[in-house]
Parts: sequence; structure tokens; C-alpha cells
Amino acid sequence: MITRREFLQASLAASALWGGSGVGNWSRLAAQQALTADNLLAFEDFGNVTLIHLTDLHAQMKPVWFREPEWNIGVGAVRGQPPHVVGKAFLEMFRIRPESPEAYALTYEDFTALGRAYGKMGGLDRVATVVKAIRAARPEALLLDGGDTWHGSMTSLRTKGQDMVNAMNLLGVDAMTSHWEWTFGADRVKDLVDTGLNFPFLGANVFDVEWDEPALAPYTIFARGGVQVAVIGQAFPYLPIANPKWMFPEFSFGIREERMQAMVDEVRAKGADLVVCLSHNGFDVDRKMARRVKGIDVILTGHTHDALPEPVRIGETILIASGSMGKFVSRIDLDVRDRRMMGFRHKLIPIFSDALPPDPEMAALIEAERAPFKAEAEEKIGTTESLLYRRGNFQGTWDDLICDAIRSERDAEIALSPGVRWGPSLLPGDAITREDIHAVTSMTYGQCYRTEMTGEALKTILEDVADNIFNTDPYYQQGGDMVRVGGLRFACDVRQPIGNRISAMELSDNGAAVEPGRAYTVAGWASVTEGTEGPQIWDVIEAHVKKLGTVRVPPSEAVRVSGI
Repeated sequence: MITRREFLQASLAASALWGGSGVGNWSRLAAQQALTADNLLAFEDFGNVTLIHLTDLHAQMKPVWFREPEWNIGVGAVRGQPPHVVGKAFLEMFRIRPESPEAYALTYEDFTALGRAYGKMGGLDRVATVVKAIRAARPEALLLDGGDTWHGSMTSLRTKGQDMVNAMNLLGVDAMTSHWEWTFGADRVKDLVDTGLNFPFLGANVFDVEWDEPALAPYTIFARGGVQVAVIGQAFPYLPIANPKWMFPEFSFGIREERMQAMVDEVRAKGADLVVCLSHNGFDVDRKMARRVKGIDVILTGHTHDALPEPVRIGETILIASGSMGKFVSRIDLDVRDRRMMGFRHKLIPIFSDALPPDPEMAALIEAERAPFKAEAEEKIGTTESLLYRRGNFQGTWDDLICDAIRSERDAEIALSPGVRWGPSLLPGDAITREDIHAVTSMTYGQCYRTEMTGEALKTILEDVADNIFNTDPYYQQGGDMVRVGGLRFACDVRQPIGNRISAMELSDNGAAVEPGRAYTVAGWASVTEGTEGPQIWDVIEAHVKKLGTVRVPPSEAVRVSGI
């Protein structure tokens, strides 16, 4: 007799051959078909349940350039496994033809040239077109938002997230989870959840500090396709570490693995046929959780901004990674029978903004939301001759420009800039507008401080951040990417333990070794300390770019990486 596991594995393998998840499918699309809306949306319906996933929009309503990472280093057991594969190796792993639309969408290879050929990606009006097309074929499809939605633009900062709440209500989201949303403060989150959202704001791992009791709805159960679909929310577990705890002191977070298992067991006991975890853990944390929590069928993962054309299967759980900035929407069709997931079809839909028509309703809402800020936001501050990008374990040219601005405007020997993943790119020759600057800096604690730090303190900071990224236990990976530096060079051996990864620290201006006991003038931004003083970082950058007029950012030599 065939076992449940054997049947499931056979079904998953077969569905991969039949549908959108077949290895090589993307390369065939590029080779055989034109880049049209019909081809982008083509999908042979399968099963009885459809999920639509988008995540990490970071308030980007309009189409953007967004270069995928050149550095995405995996350590320990996940070294060389998706999503820790980039560039040519990524193309080879997924059999994607170089210079194809898919190569442009999913890797950094030839980004500038391919960007000029294929155009910008994303835009909520194009996302709305895709969502409506899927729902036309599958009216009961569930649209799930993985969080980092309300934060990341000039207009979202000015409206305290209201513009994105209005947009997601119109899009017809069915449920969401959260991360950067909390940096508007607990009162603002509560106000928007209670009075603004048309859908549940889920977080099984969000607790009240005083009473140590659940603070948010942990899950919701939908009747779709003749089955019961449970969606369990998992907010970013390390909010009080990565972001200012003083903005939401009454709440605690954490992975809470036992809580997740209890919620899975609870929804199963209530009759759930399919269990979906809507997560903002990050991919490797979700991969570990999938091995340890039993009974989750699908994890819709977010936070680490990974975009994978194929699901990753951990036992009987599939992990779906849908990218960021509105570049992709995932569609997952599932065959759910006898309270089991028997098979699936998946397609990571690239949102090529020139190929997809804008949805008129969403386009009108976007223009209305932007109207009060349009002239100010679109004002040209300067021009870039360099490709400006952020995203990757180490330095990006946007971050180098930010560090240059900090050192220049704040008269500092060394600049520090957080290794956040969000922020669109700009191509050589593009104007740098005010909203472009905000799109890589906009936050509620953007003060640019100036202080003194010893060389020893600087090494401690670099070691701590590196451990947040390169600890071999994913549950200890608590940050974003490596802190960016200006005026400083160092070596990083990612395979070493904490305290031994960072070496050869020197000042880039003169090559002098950083002395542990000497104090250095250091400026940075996004401090999690309450009461930090200084000008807003976007004003610092704007002043610097205006003085330059035209920006040129040479390739960075700040970090020498080994152990990869």
C-alpha cells in the first residue's frame, strides 16, 4: 500500500511537471514566447484552492527598478542552497536563459542593460491587474500579504501608513502579518488595525508584555474551494532587537515555536483541511521552523526579500518566496482532499510594468494618494552617473552614497549605515528625486547622529551584526544585512565564530590601522536608542547630492570577504 508520504511526494513531483513549477519552465517562456500580459498570466487551473501571495512591498506604489543581490551568503547546512544562490549560479540552478526577462527579474546579471530592454517592474496598479485576473479564474482565491507593507516611501511616512492601508483595502487583501508596520508606534498600529483595515492583522507570536497573553488574532479560517483553509500569522520575531523597542513597549514577539505548533494543532482540531503559515520570519528561519513544527502545508515566507521561481520543499511543507517591492506575485493552486494537500502548482509571476496594463481603479487611487505630495516628491535633486542599488549581505552603491553624505555633512571620520534590504535602484543617467532618497531612508527614527566610538566598540558592533547574519543557527539570525561603512575598511571571514569574523580594520582615507583604544568621530542613522538627536538622514543626503549635482559612486572596496 502506498503511504501518505509516498503519495504526497508523487503528487508534488507530478504537479511540478504539469504546471508553473516545472524546472526550466521560465527559460522556455523566455525562449518561446513574447513578453505579454497573456503569457505572464498564463496558468492552467489546478486543484480546488488558490493562494495569492505578495510581501515586502515597502510602500512602493509605482513601478521601480530593483536589482537583486550580488551577495546572499548561506552558512552551515544551507550553504549553496536556495535562496543563497546568485547571478550565473542562480541561472544555472533554475535553467534560466541569460539575458532573458527572467534573468533580469531574478538576478543582478547585466542589470542596467536588461533594465533598459525590459523596463521597470512592480506598481500596485499592475499588481491589481494580476490579482483581478487570477480571481476571474478562481473567484475564491485568498490574497495574503506578508507584511513590510506600510513602510518605505515618502508618502507612507507622511500619511503614517494610511496610503498603503487604503491601497491594500482596494486590492482586496484577505489577511496580513507585520514587521516595519510597528515602527509607526503601537498606538498608530492599533488605530489602523481597529479602524482602517478591512481584513485581519495576524500575529500568533505577538504577546502582551504585562500579562504575557496573546495580543493579536493568531489565525483566521476561510471556507474556500469546499475546504477549510487556516491562515496563521507570524510577525517578525526580532522586532525589539532590530527596531526600537520603545515604540511598542507593551508588546513582545519571538519565534515561539511551541506556540506555532499549538496553533497548528488547534486549527486542525477545528477542522482545517489546509494550514498556511503567513510568515515574516525570513527564509532560513522558516526553513528550520518547517522541520520542527508539524502539520504546516504551506509557508508563505517574507522578510529576507528572496524571490524563487520554485518552491522549496521541507518534508511535507512547501516554502514560497515572493520577492519584494511589488516585483512579483505568487500564485499557488493546491489539490486538497481528505484533509491533505495532495499536490500543487506554483507560478512566480513577474510584474513587468510595460507588459501589464494598469488597473484603472488602483491607478486612480495611487494618483489621489500621491497628489498632496507629488510636486515635492518628484522634485529633481541631482543626477546619477552610476547604478545605485541596495540589497545584499555587503555594501551597495546607494549605501556608499549615503555614507559619503554622512561623512561630508556631519564631518565624521567614519560613517555607519544600517544594512536594510528595502529601497529601489536607479539606473545610470536617472534623475535623483526627493522621493528616491526617501525610498532608501524613510523611517520614523531617521535622525543622523554624531558621536565618538573607540576602535574596540566599532569592532564589537561589526562582530554583533555579522553574527546576526552568519550565525549557523537561523534562529539567531536577528538582523538584516551587514552594516554599511564609510571611511573604514575591514575583512570578514563568514565561517568564523562571533568575535573572530572581523579583522584588518583600517581607515580608508589613509590606510591607518584602527586602534582599539582610540576614539573616532562616527556618524550614522537609524539608532534604536530613544531620544537620538540629529538632522533627518534624507535631509543630509539631499544637501550632499545638491552640492554634487551629478553623483558618481565607484565600486566599493570597504569589505574583503572570505569563507564563502
